[in-house]
Amino acid sequence: MRFTPFDPARKISEAIAVDSDGRELRIAKGAFEVIAASADVPPDSGHIADDLAGQGNRVIAVAAGPTHALRLAGLVALSDPPREDAAGLIAALRDLGVRTVMVTGDPPVTAAAIAREVGIAGAVRPPEILPETFDADAYGVFARILPEDKYRLVKAMQSRGHIVGMCGDGVNDAPALRQAQMGIAVSSATDVAKAAAGMVMTEPGLGGIVLAIREGRVAFRRLLSFTFNMLVKKIEAVLFLAIGLNLTGHAILTPALMVLLFVTNDFLSMSLTADRSSFAPAPSVWRMRNITAAAVILGLCKLALSTSVLAFGRFRLGLGPAELQTLAFATLVLGNQGLLYVLRERGRMWRSRPGAWVMASSAINVALVFALALSGILVAPLPWQIIGLVFAVSIAFALILDQIKLPIVSAFKVG
Repeated sequence: MRFTPFDPARKISEAIAVDSDGRELRIAKGAFEVIAASADVPPDSGHIADDLAGQGNRVIAVAAGPTHALRLAGLVALSDPPREDAAGLIAALRDLGVRTVMVTGDPPVTAAAIAREVGIAGAVRPPEILPETFDADAYGVFARILPEDKYRLVKAMQSRGHIVGMCGDGVNDAPALRQAQMGIAVSSATDVAKAAAGMVMTEPGLGGIVLAIREGRVAFRRLLSFTFNMLVKKIEAVLFLAIGLNLTGHAILTPALMVLLFVTNDFLSMSLTADRSSFAPAPSVWRMRNITAAAVILGLCKLALSTSVLAFGRFRLGLGPAELQTLAFATLVLGNQGLLYVLRERGRMWRSRPGAWVMASSAINVALVFALALSGILVAPLPWQIIGLVFAVSIAFALILDQIKLPIVSAFKVG
């Protein structure tokens, strides 16, 4: 006896046996179209195979007979239905702006039936060897794919500017898992596939993919909010120091106040890393030029507030140099509180409740300004009415800036 194991390229396995009469008998099983090309099959067998495949079954044809006179012995329909949560998972990914593509070794009829059941849209690519370059966006299902074609498919999608996540479990999936920006090995994957992947699922199913995407976008949103917030503050602070020097004729912040300003700003900004942030509804892209341009516009708006308060104290209230320094410090710190709450959300600033660390840092900063300004520690004291007025103006400015922010972040596509 001889046995030839299944070959994905030929899609057939064979065995040579000897019957009771000593005659050599050939037995083959594999894809129906391959068996039909080398064996005698009844005329209606093709329709039966298509009907079984159309129900989502994997159809295996079995043929037996003398070496050069094989006849179809029967069809085996293997039912491998998708998981119950598959349709919901694909719908959730679609809502997140992620397109799902099916890559399978099954025939086109079976693949199309499963795709309809789970909600994967798009044409079915016929079973052909994938060229080096082709329009990967034109199809939603790739049937009769060879293991090496998975790697070519990932490369083709990347060449069209896509960020590709690849799910796999076998040794043959390792090259594609390594090539994809995010290789995802399922919980039952081989050690080779897990080593090649960037993420390994620890539980059955693919529900963890949705959670990973959401958490990744939350982390990106936090990083973007931190960067956006710091850019706006730096732009305003540098220009405000220069304008304040020309407006008052002296430095508007002492070295001690500069240190205090940096400490309060940094602690407040760092609290954003633990903020309660919402995930973006679509894939996020790091557009540093757009972020900088939006930060310049909002920084100039914040500069207008600080300069107006300083000019009011200088020309309307007649404050002296030391009192103006206190006023400038209070304006920067209190104004930054409102700025933070505006920039932490891409929508209205009250869209989500700030995290505990954000609120605690903000409360400490406000309390510090009031304590120093009213007691005269490290700064010249100011009446509580002036500090209260600056606090009220900062709140009003935050509400106004929240309206200005919306068209700006939309126009520059900031997160």
